[in-house]
Amino acid sequence: MPAASEGVRPAFTEGAADVGRRVRELRERRGMSLSELARRAAVGKATLSGLEAGTRNPTLDTLHAVAAALDLPLTTLLSPFPTTLRGAAVRIQVIRVFDDGPVTYELCHMRIPAGLAQRSPAHHAGVTEHVTVFSGVLEAGPVDAPLRAGPGEHVEWAADVPHTYAAPGTDDVLASLLIRYPRVDR
Repeated sequence: MPAASEGVRPAFTEGAADVGRRVRELRERRGMSLSELARRAAVGKATLSGLEAGTRNPTLDTLHAVAAALDLPLTTLLSPFPTTLRGAAVRIQVIRVFDDGPVTYELCHMRIPAGLAQRSPAHHAGVTEHVTVFSGVLEAGPVDAPLRAGPGEHVEWAADVPHTYAAPGTDDVLASLLIRYPRVDR
C-alpha cells in the first residue's frame, strides 16, 4: 500500500504562529531548553525553532512528537485548537476535548483516503487510541502488529509505540478516533 509523502503536508492551513507561541510557553513552563525538547522529540532544532517563531507550519507527526516529548495531549499545543488537522494520509477533525481529572480525551472524526497509509510517532507512556469504523476497511495499530476493522467494528491499542493507519481497500475510511492521555506530573 502506498504511504503518503511523509513531512510534505502541513498540519493546518492557519495558526502556526499561535501554535509556536504555545509550544514555547509550555516548554519554558517545564524549564526545558529548545535543544532538550528537540532531542526528546527527535525533531531538528531548526524545525523546532521555526515552529516556535511561527515561521514554520509543522506536520502532524512533528506536533505529535513535540506533544509526546512534553507528556501532553496534542490539543494542549493547539489551544484553542484548529478544527481540522492533516497528516500524511489522515485528516482529523477535533470534535471535543474532555478533561476528566487524571485523564484527557480527544474525540475526533477521522478520514483516510482509499489506498493510503501513514505512520505516526509514539505518544507518551500510557496513551491509548480507540477507533470505531463507520465505513471502509481500516488497518491501524502498532507498526509491527496492525489491527483490522470494518464498518461497525472497533480496535484499540497502546499508542506509546510508533503506529500506523491505513485504508487498504477501495473505499475511504470514515471513523471516530478517541485518544486517551493519562496526566503526567512533572
